[in-house]
Amino acid sequence: MIDWYFSHIVLIQSTFTTLLLALSVQVPLRAGVFSFAGVGCYGIGGYLAAIGMVHYGLSTATAILLAAVAGGAVAYALGLLIQRLTGLYLAMATVAFTLIISVLVVNGGDLTGGASGLFGALGMLDTGHLLAVVVVVVAALTFTELGPLGRRIEAVREDPELASAMGIDVARYRRATFAVSGMLGGLSGSMTVLLRSTVTPDDINFHLVVLALTIIIVGGSRSWIGALIGTVIFVWMPEVLAFVGEWEDVVYGVLVAAAAVYLPGGVTGAAVDGYRKYRRKRREAAASPPDAPPPQQAAAAVGGDS
Repeated sequence: MIDWYFSHIVLIQSTFTTLLLALSVQVPLRAGVFSFAGVGCYGIGGYLAAIGMVHYGLSTATAILLAAVAGGAVAYALGLLIQRLTGLYLAMATVAFTLIISVLVVNGGDLTGGASGLFGALGMLDTGHLLAVVVVVVAALTFTELGPLGRRIEAVREDPELASAMGIDVARYRRATFAVSGMLGGLSGSMTVLLRSTVTPDDINFHLVVLALTIIIVGGSRSWIGALIGTVIFVWMPEVLAFVGEWEDVVYGVLVAAAAVYLPGGVTGAAVDGYRKYRRKRREAAASPPDAPPPQQAAAAVGGDS
């Protein structure tokens, strides 16, 4: 077991950081906000952590905290700026924000390292630290999925007009999702960079948007569990599919397409729907009299008598 852990430690750590990135997209989607601002904040957090350590000698904890706070603040400001946009227009605006961040760091001179990036930002992080951060984040998100708060968020997503009529401040909830998304993106970016000790503009690009979105499509967008399932699939898939060689991209595409067509709610959505159908059948079976014939036989008997 120890040998397996050390031989896969990079994948294990990548699972935790990628989960935070996926959650930065999943949280807004739960409130009906199609936003990729968290991906842009991933770049902000990564570069701020690297700049803080390389140029100013910040500690690991301080650099990560700075990245998370800055990511949340920038995303909240972005949410105020584009709050009138919805749907695909909102998604396009947040993708543009991510691309703007990549352009800014390329032209950041000595501060960001330009096109070459920054090197030597090695933080004092291990798997235990990553696990602790993920557990705290998941616990907080679980609280938002349960009870009255979870129902209010569902109302904001499913019917904003009705939610507003019930006294729910829809705009405030949506702005809050931007802030949380930015904080999660900043956390993911800073910890990823401090584990790798380097960051370049190529690390912040459209491929992160595609990765986060496919994780949510396959895993599901209604719960952090869906983000976790999708993350495990796509982080570990190259390891599992190593034997197919050059066909790996084909398998990847087929998996995403099949999930989009046959699992519109993702793996978690299919599991929840299956559980609800099972519970409904159990209730119907318990409510029917013990000696009553099945519904099909009863219908046939009625037809024969007529």
